[in-house]
Amino acid sequence: MSDSAVLTLNAGSSSLKFAIFTNVERPRRLWSGAIERIGLPGARFRLSDARGAVFREKTGTIADHDTALKRLLLAIEHEASGVKLVAVGHRIAHGGPDCDCPEQVTPTLRARLQQLTALAPLHLPANIAGIDAVRIARPDLTQIACFDTSFHRDLPPIARLSGLPRALQDEGLRRFGFHGLSYEYIVKALRDAGVAVDAERIVVAHLGNGASMCAIRDGKSLETTMGFSTIAGLPMGTRSGDVDPGLLLHLLIDKEMTPEAVSQMLYAESGLLGLSGISRNMQELLQRPDDAAAEAVAYFCYHARRHLAGLTATLGGVDRLVFTGGIGANAPQVRAGICDRLGYLGIELNKSANLRGDPVISTGSVGVTVEVRQTDEEAMIAGHVHQFMASQPMAREA
Repeated sequence: MSDSAVLTLNAGSSSLKFAIFTNVERPRRLWSGAIERIGLPGARFRLSDARGAVFREKTGTIADHDTALKRLLLAIEHEASGVKLVAVGHRIAHGGPDCDCPEQVTPTLRARLQQLTALAPLHLPANIAGIDAVRIARPDLTQIACFDTSFHRDLPPIARLSGLPRALQDEGLRRFGFHGLSYEYIVKALRDAGVAVDAERIVVAHLGNGASMCAIRDGKSLETTMGFSTIAGLPMGTRSGDVDPGLLLHLLIDKEMTPEAVSQMLYAESGLLGLSGISRNMQELLQRPDDAAAEAVAYFCYHARRHLAGLTATLGGVDRLVFTGGIGANAPQVRAGICDRLGYLGIELNKSANLRGDPVISTGSVGVTVEVRQTDEEAMIAGHVHQFMASQPMAREA
């Protein structure tokens, strides 16, 4: 008998990250991997087992997301004939103001996502391409959209406001927040570890090529550094983070830059890449002796520290700080830079534990527990898909 399985997809503009889980109440990862440089020279397909060991890696030409997905499905058939895919879970960057839970993909939902692309131009077109690729290759599979904005659906009304005229707020131009699947996973992991999540004031720092922080109380989002868009808040790999609106007006009016050029700059040419002039990759910058690389890292840590301190004002203090994401979980220099001079909040790192990347890196002599945790958005998606399928066993792609 074939084992039922769920495929999770996180489609980027030139990449397709994926994982395959058995369709059980506690999803078990079978494989994971990525198809990178889609539509570009030197495309790469990587497939790893549950332990993370790469057992298939190929390079070549992969023209588009449709071709990438076909390659992935062929690999699944080749590697595990005993696995039967029953559903696909998609990480969708933005669900708009009405999205507060996973939804089955229908033509109506796809049309709504298409209308929202201006709100997440870096992510939603690729997310939609992933949905379309599955529909073409495997129309029999149920597709479930899991939204990165849904964790922040309970943001307090005051935190949703943008400061612009009320009429625009009423049109839905509000603060949303992102990286919700990661925050949801961390909250679940803390509960599973016996942490009294409902009694603690928690800040989670999801730091990667995209970076944000979230203040959490009673397991819910109270405030987050991203807002209306994914360029707000902390500086990132290629995204600017917060910029004085007057500076943007200056670029548009006085420098006569086009809106398209400003958008390209904010999303793709700023942040670590723009400041260093070298790379968007934090590990590469940490290894470079260049002054520009060091300044880009210092800028990232400075603004992350500033936002972290601000989130504690929303919570009225902090009991636990969790670092996650590719940078948060793997760059002790960055963790140390962010926590520097935050002793007044009760944040103090054990230098040796931090360098080792221990699960707990705080000294233990002060009140705030500082942790390092790997996030697993794919497992969160697989869990949502299982719950949806269990509650609606007759669900099918509409």
